[in-house]
Amino acid sequence: MLNIVIFGPPGAGKGTQSQLLVEKYKLAYISTGDALRAEMAAKTALGLEAKALIDQGQLVPDQMVIDIVQNVIIARQSSKEVEGILFDGFPRTVLQAQALDRMLEHTGSAISCMVSLDVPEKELIERILIRAKTSDRSDDNEETITKRLNEYLLKTKPVAEYYIAQGKFREVNGLGSIEEISDRLISVIDECH
Repeated sequence: MLNIVIFGPPGAGKGTQSQLLVEKYKLAYISTGDALRAEMAAKTALGLEAKALIDQGQLVPDQMVIDIVQNVIIARQSSKEVEGILFDGFPRTVLQAQALDRMLEHTGSAISCMVSLDVPEKELIERILIRAKTSDRSDDNEETITKRLNEYLLKTKPVAEYYIAQGKFREVNGLGSIEEISDRLISVIDECH
């Protein structure tokens, strides 16, 4: 199984690149952002709690995210049509990364590599503000963007160090056309596949 974590700050292009990678490698796609937005749209208790946190630019608690992901992993891995999983937006903390390793170990699998999109902060803010013009996302405003980038640096960056220690971290230049970035990602993934 090819299990990939796509990593990078908000606005790095993870969602766009994920769609291309899912098709190329026949991967199941697990986006905690999509799962949480579905919970929010359904106005579940979990969704309402998550929305309040996200609207303030905070990350959703680890255990809440781990529970959602575990349910999705179980459902997706039973499909014979996929050759692995692409994780987008998970893990965001070292605790989540450790939990993911345990979940995959129970299924006889592991993370193949973490690919991180490297994009300068100024470019990230510009991209998100452009996206905000067409999205219904309540977290796409400049104040919340700044908070999200700070949260990313404080809580999520250590996850990169976790995968560096395992020899699974790969950084990819996230500037250029969608095709250029995709080609770089594919080259890196093919090396760890």
